[in-house]
Amino acid sequence: MKRWQGKRFEGELIDYDNILIYGAGEAGQELMKGLSNSHKYSVVAFVDDDRQLTGAHIMGKKIYHTDNLLDIVNTLDIAQVFLAVPSISRARKRKIIEKLSHISIKIKELPSLKELADEKVTVSHMRKIDILDVLDRQTVEPDEELLKKNIAHKSVLVTGAGGSIGSELCRQIIKNKPTCLVLYELSEFALYSIHQELLAKQASSNEYQDIQIVSIIGNVTDEHNLMRIFQTYHVQTVYHAAAYKHVPMVEHNPFQGVINNTRGTYHCARAAIQTDVETFVLISTDKAVRPTNVMGATKRLAELVCQALSHEATSIKPDSKTCISMVRFGNVLGSSGSVVPVFTKQIEQGLPITVTHPDVTRYFMTIPEAANLVIQAGAMAQGGEVFVLNMGEPVKIVDLAQRMIHLSGHEVKDDKHPNGDIEIVFTGLRPGEKLYEELIIGDDNVEETAHPLIMQAMEHRFSLTDLERVLEKLPEKSQLYDVIWLKLQFKHFVDGYKEDTTVHS
Repeated sequence: MKRWQGKRFEGELIDYDNILIYGAGEAGQELMKGLSNSHKYSVVAFVDDDRQLTGAHIMGKKIYHTDNLLDIVNTLDIAQVFLAVPSISRARKRKIIEKLSHISIKIKELPSLKELADEKVTVSHMRKIDILDVLDRQTVEPDEELLKKNIAHKSVLVTGAGGSIGSELCRQIIKNKPTCLVLYELSEFALYSIHQELLAKQASSNEYQDIQIVSIIGNVTDEHNLMRIFQTYHVQTVYHAAAYKHVPMVEHNPFQGVINNTRGTYHCARAAIQTDVETFVLISTDKAVRPTNVMGATKRLAELVCQALSHEATSIKPDSKTCISMVRFGNVLGSSGSVVPVFTKQIEQGLPITVTHPDVTRYFMTIPEAANLVIQAGAMAQGGEVFVLNMGEPVKIVDLAQRMIHLSGHEVKDDKHPNGDIEIVFTGLRPGEKLYEELIIGDDNVEETAHPLIMQAMEHRFSLTDLERVLEKLPEKSQLYDVIWLKLQFKHFVDGYKEDTTVHS
């Protein structure tokens, strides 16, 4: 990044960054005032789309037209661009980022008008660009009725409440004002963290004072404990997010993976049926589609278990009315194990960015968007559906890495740029990892729903009896560590499962 010496602060020469403010409106002018006494930044110019402003000055700094953006950045030795257009659309912001993406320059932005409210604009408001702004994703305003349907004035339980998706579900659930929110989690620390966060939110607003928030340490394989909790707190809606999800970890611990992910789902859903829970939603993954890894196979088996229980719930409870559905989606930005926080840390430390393969692609969605759509999809269910979230176009991971390097103000180090700052190193596919993920098992078995970002997959199911035979044998086969038997079950039940032969169990 460009740094300049020569700005005097309290008698000393200090380094500073040349700043270009994008937007010469009220927010840009307020930002300029806030930066005028800064010893870290030196505003050298403005750019704006309005041709009538071209050539004018603000506090002695010239306004240029955005047509000349790249020339201005290079000519004036700009180190950072500050976007001071709070009303800017995501599409327009993406175009600006794209225009600057091939040069090493840091870009920061002001929050939206909604977030700023009536606050006076200051440099402290400047923040890093949201990674979603470099991904071409369609977003849709949520349906408030769907968000409230299974939550408002109801008792709701989230398994895996301390995880990335589980905790975000809790944040969004509390906004929709349940009577009770039960956090069910195996990790004491993760449970404590989300519980404290929700209690702080509750204390800061009168809106949430009447919500009972309960923390329970528990395992999803403990059906009797789940039944007791469902009955004690009169649970009406369950979001089952608890799962082991890290592909290499589950690949090397296959029985722990299938017992937690598949058998745990079975016990959790059975407990829901037996205690008259109204709605049960399984959080699934695109890795369940034609999996090449154990984790994906365990999640597909969990889907099959839910489909079977939905169609045969009366065999467990003759008058069952529990509505069971599944929601399948791809990678979420910022979750544990996601490439984005890994890349961010590597960039901050000046380390090479590690990408498994030049051609690897993934679907991406933000955690809040995924949780929001899970709630809406679950509210659309009639029973037995596999909902699939529209993840947009798959993203090439190496392209994402390059964009993140550029957004941080650095240059990619490669054969063309041997003096660049950060290198991208290819480490090879991990055990069980695929080059690309899929969201549906067949080519023509997906139907649209009333929601543009929620589809429904029409997929083959097995009888509950067939699946229960396998689940009953798991403890014995786990004791024997009979991985050959386990993978034979995957091949029988999981369409398209291909064993990764590089893993020696």
